[in-house]
Amino acid sequence: MSAILLVIILSIVEGITEFLPVSSTGHMILVNQFFGGDVLSKNFTNSFLIIIQLGAILSVVVYFWNDVSPFTKSKDEFIQRFRLWLKILVGALPAAIIGLMLDDYIDAYFMDNTLIITITLILYGIIFIFIEAKNKKNNMKPKITKFSKLKYRTAFIIGFFQCLAMIPGTSRSGATIIGALLLGLSRPIAAEFSFYLAIPTMLGATLLKLLKNGLSFTGIEWFYLGLGSLISFIVAYIVIKWFMDFIKKRSFASFGLYRIILGIIVLICLYI
Repeated sequence: MSAILLVIILSIVEGITEFLPVSSTGHMILVNQFFGGDVLSKNFTNSFLIIIQLGAILSVVVYFWNDVSPFTKSKDEFIQRFRLWLKILVGALPAAIIGLMLDDYIDAYFMDNTLIITITLILYGIIFIFIEAKNKKNNMKPKITKFSKLKYRTAFIIGFFQCLAMIPGTSRSGATIIGALLLGLSRPIAAEFSFYLAIPTMLGATLLKLLKNGLSFTGIEWFYLGLGSLISFIVAYIVIKWFMDFIKKRSFASFGLYRIILGIIVLICLYI
């Protein structure tokens, strides 16, 4: 496979999976391991997988601009936005602290471990199906249907669920949504808060990787990074729009089933 084709494929995978509860990092690692080989250097690949997330982050900002922009028409609306951003930053705190503490350890022992990625894909797929089945059986009504009802303590606890996604294959959005659902958020609010949390969390993760790996890329590598970020932005924007419409009508159980099927297929490819 040519380098530019691999870059395009990885960027499309990033855009599709970043905000769906299926694990973007897990998907990109699997795609690179099964198809990439030595097309791109390991150091550049590690940086590429992180940096192109900037495109996906930008898609969140653009899509939800009217909901998160500090530029408002009234004082009351500005106060509401300010409180929302405080809740977002409170929710991002656990990932910032734990991420700094465990980043090197996770890179050393988990990032290239296909078996762990497979296990987490299947495990969290089962959890998604279980939660949705339980909520349907008990006819549970969400307690939090708008952000004004979201308490800072609840946002902080959701942030700890987000930390589970430091293990590849878990899914940042998936872990966050699971935590939010368990704490009483409606599916649309859980998904939207997951998107908002991505902004400071992914920006911080990208900055951390850049500080560690540096910016000493060749001209062609800068081109790959630019192309990858652009593709991930376009694809992620389309996926966010689709996903927000999807969850208003359907549950997350289908994503759980997809994770289980993918995990089983990878296990078969690895051991048979």
